Amino acid sequence: MFYPKRKNKYNAQTQKYNGRNYDSVKEANYAKELDWRIKAGEILEVIPQFKIDIKIDGKHWRNYFMDFKVIMADGTEEYHEVKGFATEVWKMKWDACKILFPDWKFIVIY
Repeated sequence: MFYPKRKNKYNAQTQKYNGRNYDSVKEANYAKELDWRIKAGEILEVIPQFKIDIKIDGKHWRNYFMDFKVIMADGTEEYHEVKGFATEVWKMKWDACKILFPDWKFIVIY
């Protein structure tokens, strides 16, 4: 049976960069920027689609796949999310992460 390719509900176009598919052109361009920052020595490592297990009272609530976990040259960690616009579901997960992990550095790239 033939199934037509599903269109992204937010009209984002997937983009391939460095052998990896990204959910949007904006996210792929940001991955390129992070690669340049690695070459400049500012960043040690970038982990795309980093899984965060959100637990409430010790029980699994949701998974959140952060666009990038970035390990800086000094060893500190940052969590970067590339957004075209904020949805209600994203805001809820984002706020939960900021409450559950207050010492983590979260950055949104619009």
